[in-house]
Amino acid sequence: MAKFTKEDALRYHEGKRPGKIEVIPTKPHSTQLDLSLAYSPGVAEPCLEIQKNPKDVYKYTAKGNLVAVISNGTAVLGLGDIGAEAGKPVMEGKGLLFKIFADIDVFDIEVDTKDVDEFVKIVKGIAPTFGGINLEDIKAPECFEIEDRLKTELNIPIMHDDQHGTAIISSAGMLNAIEIQKKKIEDIKLVVNGAGASAVACTRLYISLGVKKENIVMVDSKGVIHNSRTDLSAIKREFATKRNLHTLEEAIDGADMFLGLSVANVLTPEMVKSMADRPIVFALANPNPEIKYELAMKVRKDLIMATGRSDHPNQVNNVLGFPFIFRGALDVKATGINEEMKIAAVKALADLAKEDVPDMVNTAYKEMNLNFGTDYIIPKPLDPRLLTVVAPAVAKAAMESGIAHTPITDWEAYEMELEQRMGRNNKLLRALTNKARRNPKRVIFAEGENFKVLKAAQNVLHEGIAEPILLGDKKKIKKLILDNDLDIENIPVIDWNSRKEQGRRERFAHVLFEKRNRKGLTYSEALELMTNRNYFGAMMVETGEADALLSGSTSKYADTIKPAIHTVGIKPEINHIAGMYLLMTKQGPLFFSDTTVNPRPDAKTIVDTTLLTAEAVRKFNIEPVVALVSYSNFGSIRTGSPVRVQQATAILHREHPNLIVDGDIQMNFALNSELRNQKFPFSKLGKKRVNTIIFPNLSSGNISYKLIQELGGAEAIGPILLGMNKSIHVIALESSVREIVNMVTIAVVDAQ
Repeated sequence: MAKFTKEDALRYHEGKRPGKIEVIPTKPHSTQLDLSLAYSPGVAEPCLEIQKNPKDVYKYTAKGNLVAVISNGTAVLGLGDIGAEAGKPVMEGKGLLFKIFADIDVFDIEVDTKDVDEFVKIVKGIAPTFGGINLEDIKAPECFEIEDRLKTELNIPIMHDDQHGTAIISSAGMLNAIEIQKKKIEDIKLVVNGAGASAVACTRLYISLGVKKENIVMVDSKGVIHNSRTDLSAIKREFATKRNLHTLEEAIDGADMFLGLSVANVLTPEMVKSMADRPIVFALANPNPEIKYELAMKVRKDLIMATGRSDHPNQVNNVLGFPFIFRGALDVKATGINEEMKIAAVKALADLAKEDVPDMVNTAYKEMNLNFGTDYIIPKPLDPRLLTVVAPAVAKAAMESGIAHTPITDWEAYEMELEQRMGRNNKLLRALTNKARRNPKRVIFAEGENFKVLKAAQNVLHEGIAEPILLGDKKKIKKLILDNDLDIENIPVIDWNSRKEQGRRERFAHVLFEKRNRKGLTYSEALELMTNRNYFGAMMVETGEADALLSGSTSKYADTIKPAIHTVGIKPEINHIAGMYLLMTKQGPLFFSDTTVNPRPDAKTIVDTTLLTAEAVRKFNIEPVVALVSYSNFGSIRTGSPVRVQQATAILHREHPNLIVDGDIQMNFALNSELRNQKFPFSKLGKKRVNTIIFPNLSSGNISYKLIQELGGAEAIGPILLGMNKSIHVIALESSVREIVNMVTIAVVDAQ
């Protein structure tokens, strides 16, 4: 759990602008016409349409993406009944989480009443404003009645997150823990310590998933909830047992699972010792669990444990649920959040924990390789896949259970829409991945002794993108696989420098000698070069023993390019190579070239780079619209690098008239079609969106792509090597696993 002081927390919430959320306009508002449309008189038109057809409120207002977080402050976090105003920072925080995790807008509403009738009346009165209602921090038993009445009387998604959020997340963890511990859900004996809103909701959902009611013992502050007690509410009586058990110590003896939603330190080491073999302990009291994590793990080595804390494995955190559950419910205009939708969320979360974990998640949590197992039974809150996994599962369940007003028919398009909401436009990359999967190729990973390379190899193998081949020391690679629990034991490993590979090195040396003996290369020199992993790997591609090669994550760019040129060679029709980056921006893909190879190209080199790049862009099923950029516009400056760009443009217009290309042009005019058309209506680019940029020199190209990557939030894929006879590609120094996987995808498509 992150450490901070009281002063840190207060400064954060006060800041330059007090609070954590704001309202921003989503429509133009800079002209008098804009304001007339936004308010009077233009606003009358949508008002009248909604009056005629109330469902049009979703069409003309923000209702469909607006959730109310509503509380009376009677059960705030671990602070208790602190009042409506004191609870407001928590409700604002909930609004922030809705926005950053699922792009849902929120108004937080603090209601200053403890009277159930008055609370329900107020919420019903404001409900037309919202597409959904998240009830928060309302004490039991009032929270049960409030939620039940609102769900009955309103027809929008309503959920008391303190109950159902914890229930959904812990249920996903429970299903996976039971699987890992090799138990059956219908057989487990469950002890629930706590009888508040969360405990009741968790227990009910566990029963829906298959836990037998007769196998459950619930304990409150007075002991076991037994049917002989006379102080039980109707809700507690629902879970009363007839067994001769009266204390937590008696109840937990031989139990398979402990679920704590109570107070710190009520579970002792002796109690944990008395549990059944391979026990499960969910100690979810916050901020301090029912038993300290270190203490519990010390007394039972066969234990799976979860807490509510981020500094221990298996954090049960409600942010894994509510943003995505409401997202799915809102997107089909569900009339509620029912049991089927909750169970769908549970199963989606449980299944996601079994998938390969993205590199960015490992990095965020300072892990090497998170894997499904005792320390990873539920996904991490920062996993970017949660939105595209949980929201669709919830939406489908709403549709199948008959409470969706607007069914989704194109699920692939919906998933892409979700990605775009979070600024991730992966349409092109998705298409490339699907193309690679249809015909995966044998890809050599030259740096097989690198952990990130091995993790990428595992990912592409599991995703069916490629058939990896590793170059490296077999003992070192095996140790890395075992130490990091990687699932790639069956991937071929070639120790290219070993005695076993002597025959192959000699055979490759003969091939290389035949290629380059009239360029001064002797056979003995060729044999020596075969001890270099990049020469050896490139020769595997050249001789057909592999289809593509990736290298460079731990070496210089030139150390990969030179062996590739000497072995597989350059395409003879242009006899030129260049480096291209694909930038995935919010406005769509942009191709930048040359960014890695040619330092100070002349006009012919710029022409060749343009033709190579245009050919590559077409492989992505995109028609290239090419701007040759400079610090000049169409000859406004006739000295320096603009002259070479002007000469290259003239050649391209003359010799390749069907290519949509123009220059020289400054970058702002290249990327802004409206501005360009106003100023230069004669341009061959017309009103088209430029998707390909050719730079006048290596310095400007390299600086530009890195600048956009760092400041513009674009994902850079590359460098994509253009002009080679076969698929040889370079991985940028210190690439992430995701970036390596992207380059493998490019290499496979290139090899196809």
